[in-house]
Order: sequence, then C-alpha cells, then structure tokens
Amino acid sequence: MLDEKEIVSRIIKGDFRAFELLVKEYEKLVFFVINRLVSDIQDKEDICQEVFIKVHKSLSTFKFESKLATWIARIAYLTAINYTKKYKRQTAYPEGMDDFHFNDETPEHLLDKKNMAEYVNLLIGQMPLPYRTALTMYHLNDFSCKEIEQITGTPEGTVKSNLFRARKLLKEKIEKDLKKEQL
Repeated sequence: MLDEKEIVSRIIKGDFRAFELLVKEYEKLVFFVINRLVSDIQDKEDICQEVFIKVHKSLSTFKFESKLATWIARIAYLTAINYTKKYKRQTAYPEGMDDFHFNDETPEHLLDKKNMAEYVNLLIGQMPLPYRTALTMYHLNDFSCKEIEQITGTPEGTVKSNLFRARKLLKEKIEKDLKKEQL
C-alpha cells in the first residue's frame, strides 16, 4: 500500500518512477470503473490512459479531503461518462428508470448454467447506467455509498436507492428465468 502523501509529493516534484507506482497501484480500479460504462475494449484502454493523464496534470490540486483512490475513481467515472455522452450519444440517466425491464430473451440463449457469473454480468450490462454504476462500485470495487457519492456526484440517498432497485431487478429477473427453465 502506498503512502498517499509521500507518493503525491514525489510526483509533484517530477519523480516519474513514483507516478509509475501510482499507475500500477490504481490501474485495476480505473479499469473496473470504466469497464461497466464503456463496451469497446479499445475505447476502455484509451479512456484509462486519458484518466492517468488527467490524474498527473491535476495531482497538485488534490487536497487529501478523500482517499486518493476515491479521487482517482471520480476522475475515471467522469471521463467515462463524458466519453459516452460525446461519442456514443447515450444519455447517462435514461428516461423511465422506474419502468426499466430487461429484454425478453430466453434463458436458453442467455443462461449458461456453467457460467452464472457471465449471465449476471450480462444482466448488469443491460441495466441503466446509474444502477450499473452503483452495483459495480459497491459490490465489485468495495466503495461505500458515501464514496460512490463522492465519485459520481450522485447524492448518497440516490446511490442507496439505485443499489436497492438494481438488486431487486436482478433478483426478479434471475428468479423469473429460473422458473421458466424449470417448466
């Protein structure tokens, strides 16, 4: 684990080796944040690079008011959101999230019993961005709701609500598909 103040200080003074250590420490986090928001692998790699360029350029403004990981995750999240808005013309918060439903593909096409994780990931990938973000950051990146608020700018109560709704949707879809399969 890196000493955040020491590494930031070294990077600001121009220590490139210290920046390499920072990248190595946080590259998986950045990729995980971007991974659920962007589908194309080449775009993911480009965005990861862009994130670390932004981190390097803005590190002198980091005030240690949050963990360095939270600050970097926020940069990754905002960079990915900006990318999707600019290049994919997707809205970050689609209309009618309360009325969201998964597509009606049959479990035979989607559910491979040998790989439930792939199926769950497919379902998460179909969810609206706020639900996908909350689930991924909370369960896969181990961020607290408060940290997700700091990263996304979404109020903590909304993060909790999105997390609750996403879990509920996921549970209902899996139960529905399992019932169909048993028939």
